[in-house]
Amino acid sequence: MGINLLIVDDSSVMRAMILKTMRMAGLDLAEVHEAANGKEGLEFLDKHWIDLAVVDINMPVMNGEEMIDRMRENHEMKDTPVVVISTEGSKARIESLQHKGAVFIHKPFSPETIRDTVKHLLKLEDRHGNVG
Repeated sequence: MGINLLIVDDSSVMRAMILKTMRMAGLDLAEVHEAANGKEGLEFLDKHWIDLAVVDINMPVMNGEEMIDRMRENHEMKDTPVVVISTEGSKARIESLQHKGAVFIHKPFSPETIRDTVKHLLKLEDRHGNVG
């Protein structure tokens, strides 16, 4: 069964790169949706269920950290797994995101990093039956 994915980043190029990298990593993707900021991401999540949100931090209208805060306050979204992919990597920011239950990946990233992070977060098995 494929992963229903929401990619939230203000750069359409970065959204396409994240999606391409996830496909290169061999992840089984089902429905893939995109949003250009946290507000659009939350509006999508109000209407649709997903397995994983991949979120940038620095975006106009609503940044990724605020989006995650709102998700965690919402009963329907509070347990949705979140991966933050960003160039910003201050220790305090990363610790804050981890405290909110998000996993942080630095840009640039490799297909292996994405694959291993997603498999671990979603507790997916690899082709040998090992949980990632």
